[in-house]
Amino acid sequence: MELFSEIYSCYFQVMRSLLTCQNALTIDEIRSRICKEGFEESLLAMIPKLENGSWNLFERENELYLSKIDAAFLTPLSSLQKSYLKTLLSDPRMALFLSQEQFEALGGMLDSVEPLWSQEQIYYYDRFADGDPYTDETYRCNFRTLLSAQKRSQYVDLDYNSPSGTRVHHYYVPVRLEYSVKNDKFRLLALKHVKGGRLRLETLNLARIQKVCLIDKCFTSQIDLNTLIQDSYYKEPLRLHIINKRNALERAMLHFANYKKNTRKIGENTYECLIYYNQSMETELLIEVLSFGPMLKVIGNDRFLDSLKNRLKKQMELTQKYPHPALQLQYK
Repeated sequence: MELFSEIYSCYFQVMRSLLTCQNALTIDEIRSRICKEGFEESLLAMIPKLENGSWNLFERENELYLSKIDAAFLTPLSSLQKSYLKTLLSDPRMALFLSQEQFEALGGMLDSVEPLWSQEQIYYYDRFADGDPYTDETYRCNFRTLLSAQKRSQYVDLDYNSPSGTRVHHYYVPVRLEYSVKNDKFRLLALKHVKGGRLRLETLNLARIQKVCLIDKCFTSQIDLNTLIQDSYYKEPLRLHIINKRNALERAMLHFANYKKNTRKIGENTYECLIYYNQSMETELLIEVLSFGPMLKVIGNDRFLDSLKNRLKKQMELTQKYPHPALQLQYK
């Protein structure tokens, strides 16, 4: 399964981009492209293998690296890849991104292929059970409408039930759809006009959207979404120390892949990881940190440490109140 993992990993896609470039590259240019097309921490795994020649994919002339692979090379789908695609089609979330015609066409192409696994074979022990209703036709229709609006920067007229029970009716500009693994829910990042002509970025749970309609108006201003999100982050990031035993560094990079972070080596086998987050991310990040394991140590910030201590205290109280393992799972 290692080859299969590499085919679909970020490293493979970044390396493909580098190898199809027929211009000689300096190591600094390679670093820049890896950061742009992958993650900053990808440098920790990729650059040493390129510099010492263990991957043997480039000809090296002085300080220049030239790809050994022709730009026109083809990679036909293997049986393993086809089985993986068939498995993806069986995921109810996949139908959210495809029209009925596309879904049926892909299903026909892969009709004779056996999937790698079925959804029933996977048990999620650390995920909430009340996920979004992916097969509900209203949910699917709302999702596709928002996806279309996001691609076109188009306004939508949206009815929404807030967690407090308040009914919200407003015009929004959908800018990003995100998926929460822990909650098994999609959420929408959308821009909303507020007093003074300002724009505010709001997060809405897709399952709480009652109705959404496209408006014949597009948002034409240039907005840097990443800057808006970063402006909402707490001033102090979460500071973690990762002891790289049992492949902990790679597992941590995968575990926290959806967060903005910086990682650096601070000891022979120790890495410091700074994770940037805001209030809407805090609870989920807390759960993910607690579920990771003993190779990870929380150093700061004080706000996160206090939240961590309070959650551990509540868990201990629940354990004392419901000592039976089955009851502990029920009240987790």
